[in-house]
Amino acid sequence: MGEPMPPANLETEGLNNSSSEGMDASKINSPPNSYDAVVLGGTFDRLHDGHRRLLKAAAELARGRVVVGVCTGPMLVNKELAHLIEPVEKRMEAVERYIKSVKPELLVHVEPITDPYGPSIVDSDLDAIIVSKETFAGGLSVNKRRAERGLSQLKLEVVDLVIEGENGEKLSSTALRQLHASEQTGQGCSVASE
Repeated sequence: MGEPMPPANLETEGLNNSSSEGMDASKINSPPNSYDAVVLGGTFDRLHDGHRRLLKAAAELARGRVVVGVCTGPMLVNKELAHLIEPVEKRMEAVERYIKSVKPELLVHVEPITDPYGPSIVDSDLDAIIVSKETFAGGLSVNKRRAERGLSQLKLEVVDLVIEGENGEKLSSTALRQLHASEQTGQGCSVASE
């Protein structure tokens, strides 16, 4: 579950326009309101356009419920500048607030996760998992674990990464943390915005 969900890099740090505004479900294969319940996950640190694109796709695809796992604890240990990651409560609030701004009528369940799977492998009422290209393998891993538990397979909905900068790098929370760290020390930062 984002910095999205499962073993691959759960941080859904980016998704392929420079802005999430104007993004619609046509970027993915399924039409709006295709699923009763969708799931996704990630770190969602310093909510940026990449996160918003992923969350907006989830909201548009869901008819009733969006379940989001937000990484905390052991899921953050190997993140660059992990000490600068916003508190999990702040990240969870930002995720829920954004989804509700897109589609207020949805039931939004946001919970902290300490492993790559979170609710995706225990909730039998899920229909689809929202992933980025970089977390697609994580979505496959979720389905493998669901099969082992006798749960139905989730449809994988892939959202493109947001590319920014002249270098064509993906938008990422890591780059935003690096920028924050360089501002705190008063040093310039040559890291491209992801």
